[in-house]
Amino acid sequence: MFEDLIKEMNRMNGHSVSVEIESDDKGYIDKQCPNEGCEFIFKVNKDDWANIFKDEAVWCPLCRHEATSDKWFTIAQVEHAKSEALAVIKGKIHNSLRTGAQKFNRRQPKNSFISMSMKVTGGTKRTYTIPAKAAELMQLEIQCEECESRFAVIGSAYFCPACGHNSVTRTFHDSLRKIRAKKDSLDVVRSALIESVGKDEAELTCRSLIETCIGDGVVAFQKYCEGMYQRFGTPPFNAFQRLDQTSELWKKAFQEGLDSWLSEDELRLLGVLYQKRHLLAHNEGIIDKKYTQKSGDQSYKEGQRLIISPKDVEYMVSCLEKLAHGIETGCGRIQN
Repeated sequence: MFEDLIKEMNRMNGHSVSVEIESDDKGYIDKQCPNEGCEFIFKVNKDDWANIFKDEAVWCPLCRHEATSDKWFTIAQVEHAKSEALAVIKGKIHNSLRTGAQKFNRRQPKNSFISMSMKVTGGTKRTYTIPAKAAELMQLEIQCEECESRFAVIGSAYFCPACGHNSVTRTFHDSLRKIRAKKDSLDVVRSALIESVGKDEAELTCRSLIETCIGDGVVAFQKYCEGMYQRFGTPPFNAFQRLDQTSELWKKAFQEGLDSWLSEDELRLLGVLYQKRHLLAHNEGIIDKKYTQKSGDQSYKEGQRLIISPKDVEYMVSCLEKLAHGIETGCGRIQN
């Protein structure tokens, strides 16, 4: 009665079920960081996954977690594969019972005093898998400058998943993009907070948010300069937090300083923003003699608290972009 079922069970013993993973319309397949503290979802080009990526190691573009290539399936892909494997097994068991019942019923003698029949409800079940669908397209597409692998993310990426390379320029420009995003989101954040916690908390939070943009810009440019300067030697500790010392170091590297890329007024106003960042970090933003002397800013009196505006943030980001362009051009000449 159960010969077909037994045969099918024996065939399935040690048999694996493969589930195909579809690529999106641009030829990218979904991956997810296996680090439970991260679980960042990204995409890699399907051809590059086959031809450039190595089985021994893949890196997370966000946290640089490292794992073998078989660890990067997304949670959705794993759940889909489990459900498909279960559907295939159920289908094979159902179909073997169905054919067994049909054979059993055909073997029953006609016109017998006692008759038996077996019935398995439902038609033939599928024994094939349905591919895991790709998630929506990701707009930020990146090609690694080292290994040329292509990948895509939402938000930011700091490391190449194929070789682990950290792009100094990409990280810097991502940082500036995040600063602009914070600045541009102020009205949305303020409105949401007013509704949820009130005007006072909303104002405090938004003021803090815009003030952190200045510090973020200084740190981003410092890290950028440190990375770009590595080919020329080791700079003094925290040298790139000071504009005058930064300028001297680049002049030594390729005879161009910050005054080559910014006008006198731009450099002066950027210096004021650097002093404001120092005041926020070390004196809670309260004006003192040292700030007035170093910045030349006469718009405040001692004891006042400085104000950072969205225009200040945009001005800083714009200046830093000009400086980075000049540095990259200078470094390019040295390489060539």
